[in-house]
Formats: sequence, structure tokens, C-alpha cells
Amino acid sequence: MNFYWLAAAIVTEVIATSCLKASNGFTRPLPSVFVVLGYGAAFYCLSQTLKTVPIGLAYAIWSGVGTVLIALVGVFLYRQTLDRAAVLGMALIIAGVLVLNLYSKSVAH
Repeated sequence: MNFYWLAAAIVTEVIATSCLKASNGFTRPLPSVFVVLGYGAAFYCLSQTLKTVPIGLAYAIWSGVGTVLIALVGVFLYRQTLDRAAVLGMALIIAGVLVLNLYSKSVAH
């Protein structure tokens, strides 16, 4: 159940970050509301995760997966481009998250 909370934290943070760009510096009310609600939900979900998952592991997964997802949102929603270095960096982030989950003794299964 703890990793469901973490997944929810990641998804709500990605939504909030996407809306942060759409808010245009908090000048557009609806996206601005989604930013505040999304980050609030993300931190609540992360706090639930931290009841049983070590903070370093949870944050590594949250930030790594969130980084990759928000980069993909940038590509598909905002028409941003990724060069080879960006793609390689994201592949390394994914590899790091997999190594943590598959091989680390810090992971609470």
C-alpha cells in the first residue's frame, strides 16, 4: 500500500508542476488552483509513504520518476524537445530507480 501512496504523490506532483507552467506565473486562476491543490495532495501522499518507506528511498523514487514524467509532459504537452543527453540522463534515472527497488536492502517490501 505504501508504494501506492508514493505513486499518487508522483502523479499529483507531476500534475501540479504541469499546471505551474500553465499558470503563467500565477496569473491564470484555474491552473494556479491546481498547483496549490496538487502540491498539497502530493505532500500528503508522500507523508503517508514515509510512515513505512525510508525517506531517502522514497525521495529518490519520487524525484527520479517525477523528473522523467515531467520531461515527457514537456515533450507531449508543451512541444519541448529532448536531445540525446537528456534521453540518456533519463535512462540513467530510470536505471537508478530500478536498482534501488530490485537490489537495495533499504527497500521495505
